[in-house]
Amino acid sequence: MAFRFVHAADIHLDSPLRSLALRNSELAELVGDASRQAFAAIVDLCLAECVDALVIAGDLYDGDQTSMKTARFLASQMARLHQAGVRVYMIRGNHDAMSRITKQLVLPDTVTTFGGRCQSVIQSGAGVDVAFHGLSFASPKAAESLLPKYVGPQEGAANIGIMHTSLAGSPAHDVYAPCSVADLHGHGFDYWALGHIHARQVYSGASTLVMPGIPQGRDINEAGEKSVTLVTIRDDRSVEIEEKLTSVAQFARVSVDLTGALEWSEAIARIRSGLEQSREATRSRFLVARLGLIGTSALSWAMIRDRDLVVAEAEQAAEQVGDTWVEKVELALSNPGDGNLESVADPTLELAQSMRANAESEAFRSDAREFVLKTIADLPPDARGFAGKDEAGLEQFLDDVLAGSVDLVASRLKAGATR
Repeated sequence: MAFRFVHAADIHLDSPLRSLALRNSELAELVGDASRQAFAAIVDLCLAECVDALVIAGDLYDGDQTSMKTARFLASQMARLHQAGVRVYMIRGNHDAMSRITKQLVLPDTVTTFGGRCQSVIQSGAGVDVAFHGLSFASPKAAESLLPKYVGPQEGAANIGIMHTSLAGSPAHDVYAPCSVADLHGHGFDYWALGHIHARQVYSGASTLVMPGIPQGRDINEAGEKSVTLVTIRDDRSVEIEEKLTSVAQFARVSVDLTGALEWSEAIARIRSGLEQSREATRSRFLVARLGLIGTSALSWAMIRDRDLVVAEAEQAAEQVGDTWVEKVELALSNPGDGNLESVADPTLELAQSMRANAESEAFRSDAREFVLKTIADLPPDARGFAGKDEAGLEQFLDDVLAGSVDLVASRLKAGATR
């Protein structure tokens, strides 16, 4: 008889959502609670599939949490697993290492939290014994590989390694306990339950290596369906994996082409249609859309000028679609006459082209860059991320702001714009 377990990682209970809260407090509350709902869904999956164990490969928490509400929630979910006879094996990740709850919370004896030295726990199954090997690093930073600290495989058992690692590196994540896929394959374990990188990755070979990804996205950079992995270990120690959806709120970019739209009502109808199509393709309960309006339309000036009205109309359309939220509206519209000044005698378009040329000059850009950097230096650390995380992000921010500023000024001067 097979041994089955659910492999999850990077749950990040109560992850703060400052940027969403600034734009829409109700949406921030929805997404902020989604991590708990996703964890409850993981427990539901364990019970529905009658698994033998749940493996959590780090970052159950998001940081220095002190909320008793979080502690009570987690205790109740672990109690559900305990009562069903489902054992839990978990390690601390770089975020867990900062959490006081990690040290204070008392969990059932069916929950094993691996410590700072590699530990091996054998769970007997009906057809195969399974050895779980885990190690938690005590610090939020781990510059060296943890693999040398893991013991070798137990003979006669299926061996499962649990590790929080950035592997060979990921642009979106800090380096943490770096390790090569080849070295993990060569260690002799049957399955590696990994965590840290929020995008799902599967590496087949001598072992099965799975990075399940985050089970609930927190912003548009974590768009798409999110999941955990259901693992089956056969009596012959062969491994079968299955991806299982857990995300409650799913982020998605929704692009709507307004090319040729002449009437405001037509543009809004296209927006609603785009949201409906995206909603139909979304399996998670809620769709959180970043709406991008593109194309060439005579409405471009009016929409740039009356952006707040566009946002209100889009939010109303989302409400009518149901279980849908508009997280942000991005305008990348052009006017039919923008690229043909010779045949269109329009002083506003001529002025816009002149302003755009000036904004693209290195002297103007240098002044703008200096202003932004000075502004960032005067802000508290938590508020400095608006202009990107690095030099490339700053340059992209300048591109967007300078282009958008020209369009905004021109749209307000364009007295003939209609809606």
